[in-house]
Amino acid sequence: MTTAPVITGDRLRLRPHVMEDLEAFWAFFQTPRAQFVDGPDNKTHLWYGLASEVGSWELMGMGGWAIEVDGEIAGQVAITQPPHFAETELGYILFDGFEGRGLACEAAALALAYTRQEIRPASLVSYIHRDNARSIALAERLGAAHDPDARTHDPDDVVYRYEVAA
Repeated sequence: MTTAPVITGDRLRLRPHVMEDLEAFWAFFQTPRAQFVDGPDNKTHLWYGLASEVGSWELMGMGGWAIEVDGEIAGQVAITQPPHFAETELGYILFDGFEGRGLACEAAALALAYTRQEIRPASLVSYIHRDNARSIALAERLGAAHDPDARTHDPDDVVYRYEVAA
């Protein structure tokens, strides 16, 4: 069985999801921080979503990682391409209490480096809600550029494109 590899950074660890992550995700989706991401209607839908992040590793060789800081889940970073995405995406969320420390940037940079070395997709983008200034700023810090001609699955999203080769 293929699972997410463990990747260790300076202040955090990217690890495979575990069932206990479900409650932290549910709590996140109840907060204003989740306003720019598609949230589940209930815990069953959340379970489907989390299971798809885990199962994508087996099916596609990519998926979601839990961002762990000092033994606590701080969010998620993922490399995914579900059927409704035109391109492979680098996505990231950070839970309440972990913002403002550069953790999302560190986690996304680790995932980006892994993707360039191991996954090597034909293209890589982030689909970001047009009003999510913090996420746009992070994509730009990671070297992504706005691609106004790229196709998106949500009319409220903009697309930021990464160079696939390092």
